Amino acid sequence: MKMTHSKGNPKGEERCLIAYFSRPGNNYVGGQIVDLPVGNTEVVAKMIRDLTGCDLFRIEPVKAYPKDYSETTDVAKEELRTKARPKLTGSVENIASYDLIFLGYPDWWGTMPMPVFTFLEGYDLSGKTIAPFCTHEGSGLGHSIADIRKACPKSTVLDGIAIRGGDVHNAKDAVTGWLQKIGTAGKS
Repeated sequence: MKMTHSKGNPKGEERCLIAYFSRPGNNYVGGQIVDLPVGNTEVVAKMIRDLTGCDLFRIEPVKAYPKDYSETTDVAKEELRTKARPKLTGSVENIASYDLIFLGYPDWWGTMPMPVFTFLEGYDLSGKTIAPFCTHEGSGLGHSIADIRKACPKSTVLDGIAIRGGDVHNAKDAVTGWLQKIGTAGKS
């Protein structure tokens, strides 16, 4: 499968998008709270971009999460409880031109952060292929794949990959293997 990030959609080429939510700053990594200049999911998203040439779109809520890790987990837990759909700062204007969407997020409380639900529910993704990837500190993909399938019943949802946050900088081989497994061979 050939992917491109060109403005057109030449015959035989599939256009792909990497839509991801990532939170830099105070994060839980390897059993301790550390300050990350770039969020773990963003590291993986850019790795996928380098391997595939896909376009990038950062899913960002209008109201930023607190800088403090514990405060953010409290907010995230409450958003999950209330099924909040935070307003996003931007949108993908040409979503119809993409065939494949890599969807990245950290595992928060067993699923995706609520802004990712806002993203999924904000577009008609019927007929599109979604390839989920997440970062975590022990919980893997949780029930996020089932949640994506529920939110996008007319999309094809591929097997996802879960990468431990503390391992993201050494994940190129794992990501390359996953891309090959799901049929989106990356550039070496």
